[in-house]
Amino acid sequence: MITHRAIWSAIDSLAQRRGLSVSGLARMAGLDPTAFNPSKRVSKDGRERWPSTESIAKMLGSAGESMDQFLAGGGVYEQADNHQAAVPLLGFAQAGAGGFFDSGGFPVGQGWDEVNIPVGPNSNTYALEVSGDSMLPLYRDGDVIIVSPAEQIRRGDRVVVRTHDGEVMAKILHRQTANNIELHSLNPEHPPRALSTNEVDWIARILWASQ
Repeated sequence: MITHRAIWSAIDSLAQRRGLSVSGLARMAGLDPTAFNPSKRVSKDGRERWPSTESIAKMLGSAGESMDQFLAGGGVYEQADNHQAAVPLLGFAQAGAGGFFDSGGFPVGQGWDEVNIPVGPNSNTYALEVSGDSMLPLYRDGDVIIVSPAEQIRRGDRVVVRTHDGEVMAKILHRQTANNIELHSLNPEHPPRALSTNEVDWIARILWASQ
């Protein structure tokens, strides 16, 4: 079951991905700036409140996201009692080696494991297991991130990028043009990266993480 808290958390996550406050997200959708504020989430008698379907529709329309993207991006699928689906799993450190991906960033070849995740079956998703601390504070060693090369990516999305040299990194897409890609680091101790599109093998959007 999808809970009140999960939906509000997904709204918070969408605002963060767009680099906005929840008030800024509401204004972008043409809503009252207080529509998504914490004060609107609980009634005066203490009962939890749902955001209106109209406000969610306007928010998703202005953000250019589908309902599935909204729920997945906020981790709602992870919190919901959905059936498990097995997807390919690979260690993040292994992802830089050759033979595991096709030119579009989809899994191929041998050496993949599997992991069950609470998301409906989707041949476009797979899992990468985080190793090390380069993705702190968002992702810790041992976390599993679910990614999809088929999802459209936009500024502010968390992505996995693989270069033709075999470097694999999880970053935040800051800007993308026909010739260049600017990436911000998840870990503030790591500087931003700028790559030419000729250097990039593929980019896949991070849908959520099992933490």
